[in-house]
Amino acid sequence: MKKINIIKNIVLTSLFIFSFGGEVCAQQKSLNSNSLEVVVEMNVRPGNVAVSNKGTIYATIHPLGNPSLQLVTVKDSKTIEAFPNKSWQRENGTSATETSFDTPLGVTTDENGNLWVIDMGLNIGSTRLFCFDAVTKETIFALTLPQEVAPKGSFVQDLAVDLKNGFVYLADIENPGLIVVNTKSKASRRLKQHDSFLSENIDTVIDSKIIYFGGKPSRVAIDPITISDDKETVFYGAMNGKAWYSISAKAIRAGLSDAAILETIVKVGEKPISDGAVTDQDGHHYFTNLNDKGIDQWNASTKTLKPIIRDERLLWPDNISIQNGYIYIAVNQLHKTTAFTGTKDLGTPPYYIYRLKK
Repeated sequence: MKKINIIKNIVLTSLFIFSFGGEVCAQQKSLNSNSLEVVVEMNVRPGNVAVSNKGTIYATIHPLGNPSLQLVTVKDSKTIEAFPNKSWQRENGTSATETSFDTPLGVTTDENGNLWVIDMGLNIGSTRLFCFDAVTKETIFALTLPQEVAPKGSFVQDLAVDLKNGFVYLADIENPGLIVVNTKSKASRRLKQHDSFLSENIDTVIDSKIIYFGGKPSRVAIDPITISDDKETVFYGAMNGKAWYSISAKAIRAGLSDAAILETIVKVGEKPISDGAVTDQDGHHYFTNLNDKGIDQWNASTKTLKPIIRDERLLWPDNISIQNGYIYIAVNQLHKTTAFTGTKDLGTPPYYIYRLKK
């Protein structure tokens, strides 16, 4: 009888392990590489990707890779094309002009399908904001930010656009801060620095190695920035940070004092160490996850953070764009550039833009 019970317990234990293991395998399968689809394979690093409601895929070429192209559209899985044309690209180390790029990085599209670009101006020392018509490719907005708002040495690299009210919100990681542009009056302001704009004391760790930037462990401040579907709330967080914050866009539009605006800051929830984020129509926030080579979602209903995908190919997922039921991801091995390694560029082409179903 005792022997029978022992055998019975072994069988039950085996069934439990099999069942539990199957559940774990199923969970892993839902996060594995089968979900990823290659949109384009590139020999140069994509910076940020933006997909319009017209289906056009745009990408900046990351300036840390010293590219001859700065902004492109994706034609097919192997082909990219200069946007708006070749004359806008700063080739062979030439200087930027009023009608050519310097070091653009952040891109996003608006409800009309038009493309907004923030050019950090790392070489010319001036930060510029552009908008291009999706059909004609003509410049329909151009502004050079004043030095008191974006002084030389700024690294203004991400943006959120409110077309309805005529405002653009920009994140500067070098002089950690939030910049606001009124696109109707072309007035701009930099909000007083706040603790939520700063990096937390937390490492970026990829493949068990602490990532350095500028010769010391990476401590990148305010980076991903998004806006709610109703345009009333701006969201942001530091790359090297686990907190995701909101600030009232309504208070900013009303022209309230810095003190009054900063009082509206609220911690929304948790985020991973991330270089990019997007907020969808349902209020869910999606983040690149640098440490875990993946994409995470902060769910507006459950108020919790969960993984969407984990994949070894997501080696520095730089930013994401959501359109037509897909999440588009620019992946560029950025931590292997000279700015991070302190030596030579250790990146290995090709680089990719991927997508997965939302």
